[in-house]
Amino acid sequence: MSEKLLVSWDDYNNTVEKLAIMVHQSGYKPSLLVGIMRGGAPIIDVLSRVFKLKCAYLAVESYSGKGIEDQQGKLTFSREMSSTVQNLGGNLLLCDDLSDTGITLNRSIDWLKKYPPLKGKIKSIKTAVLWKKAKSTFNPDFCAVKLKDNPWIVQPFERYEEIRIEELKKKHKK
Repeated sequence: MSEKLLVSWDDYNNTVEKLAIMVHQSGYKPSLLVGIMRGGAPIIDVLSRVFKLKCAYLAVESYSGKGIEDQQGKLTFSREMSSTVQNLGGNLLLCDDLSDTGITLNRSIDWLKKYPPLKGKIKSIKTAVLWKKAKSTFNPDFCAVKLKDNPWIVQPFERYEEIRIEELKKKHKK
């Protein structure tokens, strides 16, 4: 088991803001934000508000089970992408929380290029992540923090994975 990087809400929000500034300063003008679920969801929520853009969500599952924090499992993609955008295409900004090995980002780009509603309508795809681990072979276009090692990143909302509804009911009992 590798070291853990515990991220507070303040650190998380500051990292997303740093990423937004990087995208803006680059001059890249995305027309659609695509978040790789679940890690990309909170990021594109903020970026969509900052850049006044629509979002799309691509569900990709790669980590599952207990005790396999250091291993990436088999990738499973959703059948469809979720979005309210009527005419998909243009300049896509594909967002995820991190580039661990780079496999998810590479395979997601391939998936988007083959997705029928997007086929032939993509001008460009750029990638944005909050963290890039040292072992990652993928070089995102925008990366807020390049790590010197490969910690397991514990984001502030991940505490809910360990909490059961019964605990919340006790906590909020009036």
